[in-house]
Amino acid sequence: MGLLIFQSNEEDDPQQPPPIQQILSFPLLLTDRIRRAADESKFYKLECADVRKHVDRLSQLLRSVVRFADSTPLYERPVRRIFNDVSRNLNRALTLLRKCRHRGIIRRFVVIVGAADFRKLCNLLDLSIGDVKWLLGIFNAGEDDYGEGGEGIILTLPPIASSDPILAWVWSCIASLHYSSSNNSKIEAASELSTLARDNDRNKMVIVEEGGVTPLLKLLKDDSSPETQISGATALFNLATDQSRARSIFNEHGVPIVVHAFRNSAILVRIEVAKLIARMAEHDHVSQEGFARENVIETLVTLLSSDVFDDDERGKMNMYFRKSIGSAVEIHKQMERSSILCSNFGNRKALSSSIWPRNKIESGKHILEFNTSCSGALWMLAKGNVDSCRKITETKGLFGLAKLIEKETGELQINCLMTVMEITSIAEYNPEIRRSAFKTNTPAAKAVADQLLRLVNQSDNPLIKIPTIRAIGHLARTFPARQTHIISPLVKQLGHGNPDVATESVIALGKFTCPENYLRAEHSKTIVDIEGIQLVMKMLRGNERAKYHALVLLCYLAMHAGKSEQFQQARLLTALEGAEKSVAYQYPELKALVAQAVHQLHMCAY
Repeated sequence: MGLLIFQSNEEDDPQQPPPIQQILSFPLLLTDRIRRAADESKFYKLECADVRKHVDRLSQLLRSVVRFADSTPLYERPVRRIFNDVSRNLNRALTLLRKCRHRGIIRRFVVIVGAADFRKLCNLLDLSIGDVKWLLGIFNAGEDDYGEGGEGIILTLPPIASSDPILAWVWSCIASLHYSSSNNSKIEAASELSTLARDNDRNKMVIVEEGGVTPLLKLLKDDSSPETQISGATALFNLATDQSRARSIFNEHGVPIVVHAFRNSAILVRIEVAKLIARMAEHDHVSQEGFARENVIETLVTLLSSDVFDDDERGKMNMYFRKSIGSAVEIHKQMERSSILCSNFGNRKALSSSIWPRNKIESGKHILEFNTSCSGALWMLAKGNVDSCRKITETKGLFGLAKLIEKETGELQINCLMTVMEITSIAEYNPEIRRSAFKTNTPAAKAVADQLLRLVNQSDNPLIKIPTIRAIGHLARTFPARQTHIISPLVKQLGHGNPDVATESVIALGKFTCPENYLRAEHSKTIVDIEGIQLVMKMLRGNERAKYHALVLLCYLAMHAGKSEQFQQARLLTALEGAEKSVAYQYPELKALVAQAVHQLHMCAY
């Protein structure tokens, strides 16, 4: 009856599993019943005695697990799985032995029991004994007989996981994280989980479902050893590759732990933690907002700006940072930690890096990698988030990003550029940020515009050109009509050999000439005057995306540029009339726009 109740609870409400005390006590209750049934057996007494021996051995092992649970917090996932399986096998044993108590001849023939049933049952009990022995092995692997570091990860395979070896491997690694007293064993276990997570998504799912996130966060929280922190951060980074797993880290209160590790650890740890912040923010908007609430944006801006501001500006940034995180004591502790050697990592010394100043012993390679990871985190925190973009602009982060774009190359430059692009994309539809951060006479806005123009003119890398052109397009409503040098490079890119670059250019020019732009007429005339019509007309022969946006731009130019000989020379009216016939089928949403442009050209006597 007890088993029926136990199974019913588990099936009726799978979201509320039975308490672990019930899981641990139920098989022991069954072993007592089996002993009584074996003593009361009337038939197959030898076989019943053999079953009892198996059950006695199993009972001793089960009691060892219970004693361990009484003295140490229990890693429950393998315990629940194995004990449930043991309970099923013990229930089979109890049912079989009770059949051997019947005395009547008729009952004996009705209830058929054979020697094969006992052999099968003993095999199942042997498997359960192997499972519980393995369970005790992973619990006791953390320490040897002298209380020191034990074997670490147990690589043997329990019978219950014979069809799924990864499950046993994950259990063993997580148990090592929980119970090992050796940092080397913990690092090894975290590295194994990290390797498994890199292999495939199924392994990631198993690690998360089997409770691997909590001990990895505990590793990251342990600031006594940078090596363990790095191994924990790397494993979490490899797990957080989609929204559900990033949310799992968030649900385990991981955001405050991650931010604390980022602010207070050695530079090599901070590099890995910054990558983790970037990945969690990229895949999960809840985590992104959680990091913003922890004021990690101010920390990132301050760290990235340390090498681009002069002494006076740096002092102001430092004062702002102290105010923003609300703890001058925390800053003081970080400053003291800057000169303390934390640990050796391989053959390199990992030093705890404070906000100001950075320790001179830190190599330029580490500083570059650190800035790159910080810029990547800032990019992902800014992506699509109005509040984060506002915080960046309020902390002089925009000016610092412009300086980094000017000074740096490679991934660091691209990350800073992508952050600027995200801020401009928010500013395009947010008048408050657009007015406060991108006034043309402010140093930050001027620095950003100068760097965007420089990259458009000088860079040949599409990975740089495309976000640069997009950023300029986002800011189309902030440029005055007299700044024709903004539009000229975009018109030039219409003839670029890379179709994606040309398409982004025509999209950006469309934002200069669209009805929402107050200076649309002036910008349209500028495009026509620098002979951009012919280049746009050529794009009508490009791919579908380029053709669509080129048609939109031509309509805007026809509507807003007024009378121009360039239209007649380019046979714009003929092109639009031809497009008007097919646009209803290809782009029905443009039908009214093309008709309006054709009407405007007719009004101008073309």
